[in-house]
Amino acid sequence: MANHPSAVKRARQALRRRARNRNLRGRMRTAIKQARAAIPGGGETAQSALKEAESVLRRAASRGLIPKKRASRQISRLAKSASRQS
Repeated sequence: MANHPSAVKRARQALRRRARNRNLRGRMRTAIKQARAAIPGGGETAQSALKEAESVLRRAASRGLIPKKRASRQISRLAKSASRQS
């Protein structure tokens, strides 16, 4: 347990950040899974799922949850997969 006031504050901040990151990481994984599931069907559902996944991935990258290049790579692969199906 932290003894110093600044260490106590750091522990509090770490808890809040961890909760925020877990939430965003979960949303990101769910959006990717939904996009992958919707792509084989094609159509409007796949496009909206792809758009949502891209939005969540870019937001995660801008907030430092994942590297920007990883987000770009995942978005590219999803889009490439969607274009092959249609």
